[in-house]
Amino acid sequence: MAKHGKNYRKARDLRTKPEFGLEEAVELLQAGRYAKFDESVEMAFRLGVNPKQSDQMVRGTVVLPHGTGKSKKICVLALGEKVKEAEQAGADHAGGEDVIEKIAGGWIDFDVVIATPDIMRSVGKLGRILGTKGLMPNPKSGTVTFDVRKAVEETKAGKVEFRVDKTSNINVAIGKASFPGPKLVENAKTLIQAVLHARPAAAKGKYVRSLHLSTTMGPSFRISEDILEK
Repeated sequence: MAKHGKNYRKARDLRTKPEFGLEEAVELLQAGRYAKFDESVEMAFRLGVNPKQSDQMVRGTVVLPHGTGKSKKICVLALGEKVKEAEQAGADHAGGEDVIEKIAGGWIDFDVVIATPDIMRSVGKLGRILGTKGLMPNPKSGTVTFDVRKAVEETKAGKVEFRVDKTSNINVAIGKASFPGPKLVENAKTLIQAVLHARPAAAKGKYVRSLHLSTTMGPSFRISEDILEK
């Protein structure tokens, strides 16, 4: 079994108790930073749902008040005036059938795809390309819409998608380790409320079984369940 390095162990030693308040965890994460790059700060939820049951799927989107610290390249697939609207809103790429054919040929220089409903029939043939990379537009994530301007602006502002995986976990980046502590805390609270609000009616028993905060390279800190009641 691989051993952790001394910097990791030093950061891990800051975990002096089983769980922490959110503000305290953020402070300790930043105090234990040792990577030579600006790490992402990630929040991990362990949920008491069975994602194999369609009525227990947890999925949604939320705009983090301070963004994620990562600039996303947006590609909009649309027709007519909606292409111009996307460009004016700040989309990095926008077009119709021409862009679809370009993607079909292997071009994927973007992080998010937004499409209007009237072009989805053509977008469907990109399923094998976009679907495997988690980029396929979907109404539930707000990426299939005629309100192109709003979708682009929200994505640029820090909109993130969360979705429970097959092991009942949700992992979302809520910012960078260099963010001021209060901004990370506010982003975290916003995400927590969105996940709580997305609780499916079919979920029984304890919904959030555990909640952890970590940086890309550092150890995780378990967050006290008190935050779920605020």
